[in-house]
Amino acid sequence: MPKLLLATTNGGKIAEYRYLFRGLLLELVTPVDEGVVVEVEEGHISMEENAKHKALSYARLSGLVTVADDSGIEVDALGGEPGIHSARYAGKGASDSDRIKYLLSKLKGIPREKRTARFRCVIAVATPKGILEICEGECQGLIALEAKGTNGFGYDPVFYVPEFDKTMAELTLGVKNHISHRARAALKARRVLEQFADKVKT
Repeated sequence: MPKLLLATTNGGKIAEYRYLFRGLLLELVTPVDEGVVVEVEEGHISMEENAKHKALSYARLSGLVTVADDSGIEVDALGGEPGIHSARYAGKGASDSDRIKYLLSKLKGIPREKRTARFRCVIAVATPKGILEICEGECQGLIALEAKGTNGFGYDPVFYVPEFDKTMAELTLGVKNHISHRARAALKARRVLEQFADKVKT
């Protein structure tokens, strides 16, 4: 079975992708599995450029078709912050809890109706030869007044989804992986990967 490299070491992302890409005729592997220990920097000005750079870099290093993403949360009251800086918003080495506390501190005094936000995800699928496909997804919501829930990772505990009257971290994995930004981008990426798997099979 052909291998598909997931260009991340984030355990939460890996678990989600294994769920979202289940049933594909591809063996999902990680950089650790393949001994690819080089860290590719995300120094570009957009999620799309970061995802493209990671996917192409890891595809060339590993010789495998690669999926990479860049994702983040955009808060309207903060002018779209933290956006591409979501993972580093509270400084280098900060934990998910640190980032959540920092985000809530920035929104102190902002009323609920003005805490609109969205999760965005850009997935790049790249081959070692440089063929590239870009898939995007987003999920609209609000930043809650306090963190709730223990599922998920990142900003999930403060991302409130009005449709379900719960934060992302209060949703089951099955529900989250149906409505999340990553799920919506992954659905498009899955179609690209299915075409690839069919070509390899034939």
